[in-house]
Amino acid sequence: MKIAIIGTRGIPACYGGFETLAEELAVRLVRRGHRVTVYCRSHYTSPSLKEYKGVHLVVLPTIRHKYLDTVIHTFLSVFHGFFKGYEVILICNSVNALASFIPRLSGARVIVNVDGMDRKRKKWNSLGKLVYLISEYLVTFLPNAIITDTRFIQGYYQKRYRKDSTYIAYGGDLPTPTDTGLLRELGLEKGRYLLFVGRLEPENNAHRVIKAFEKVKTDMELVVLGDAPYCRNYIEELKSTRDGRIRFPGSIYGEGYRKILSQCYFSIRASEVGGIHPALLEAMGYGKCILASDNRQNRETIGEAGLYFNLDQEDELQARMQYLVDHPGVIAEYGAQARRRLEKYFTWDKVTDEYERLFYRTVID
Repeated sequence: MKIAIIGTRGIPACYGGFETLAEELAVRLVRRGHRVTVYCRSHYTSPSLKEYKGVHLVVLPTIRHKYLDTVIHTFLSVFHGFFKGYEVILICNSVNALASFIPRLSGARVIVNVDGMDRKRKKWNSLGKLVYLISEYLVTFLPNAIITDTRFIQGYYQKRYRKDSTYIAYGGDLPTPTDTGLLRELGLEKGRYLLFVGRLEPENNAHRVIKAFEKVKTDMELVVLGDAPYCRNYIEELKSTRDGRIRFPGSIYGEGYRKILSQCYFSIRASEVGGIHPALLEAMGYGKCILASDNRQNRETIGEAGLYFNLDQEDELQARMQYLVDHPGVIAEYGAQARRRLEKYFTWDKVTDEYERLFYRTVID
């Protein structure tokens, strides 16, 4: 098939979940004989880069603005691809729903991956939340099909809109731990730090993790890994902590990120919204114990292979941290369970199988 992926920042992936999905899926589809194009943003992927691991890249400009970046680039992409003969177009992010009818006029089959309930993210103002709510409705009839990456979100669309969707989970790998070279550069010690990974936006709750850790009795450190382009004030507030055990190395990707993740003591996931988070599956792939906020998405992903806390109870988060710090045997047990669970349900090859089947089914229908 001739396939296009639209709505992400582009590849190679150096930002978030949709970018990782685009890279992992596109590269595997190319290996299976498909012709795949990923549309990229010019401030993210170099315009001089035309191909990546056999995937064709189209780099287009956009407006770098919190509320316009994604939508403007998606509209430019679907117009650019109108006469390219794509059989299937995968559009990421429900906010791009309005653009999904355009490629259908050319005969392409269009599928939208809606991700989570983005209208609940705290970074959006009232207008932004309204746009996402409208997009939720539009996505139920403008594209040919929609993808949800958790059963919880699938149930939400079924209950609220009476709309069936195809459940395809996010993916992860089963890597081996890498060397500790970068740890030395950062002044970190293998197995002596807790790791928070995520965009530093309020709904990911780095502030709650920091406040809880400040009360934990340990000489281990907390590494807060991530950044966010439109949350400078929030990030400065996070960095105002007086606890010298807390580190903010910024955004680190690729091999450097994998080194930090593979050598942490345990991983913390404190998000409120969204679907399956990449950092969660990546930690599971490395066999890391995960301490996660207690919501349906996280429980659906981790199952019994991790420990949970209530976001509304700071003392509970602190207590869970202290317990894991004091019980390394529990850490090892949960980590082994997490790796086995990922291998059973969430590998990228399994995910690609599901996407490929859906693409064929949509074209035939």
